[in-house]
Amino acid sequence: MKSYLIKDTTKEERIALIREWIPADEIMDGSEVDLWDMYDPYIRGEKEISECNAAFQTGFYEEKDFR
Repeated sequence: MKSYLIKDTTKEERIALIREWIPADEIMDGSEVDLWDMYDPYIRGEKEISECNAAFQTGFYEEKDFR
């Protein structure tokens, strides 16, 4: 399996990887999520894929007070 870590890829390879994930209409299941924006830090070599995913998931997390 090929490594997708920033240290093991070029910017062009990272762009190609994200392009593989983008559906024909460029929207994930009608959710209006823009993968280019979401993974831009990965493409630029600033954050790993896992860090982009974690940042996206925490954006949807709500704390609830169960007292």
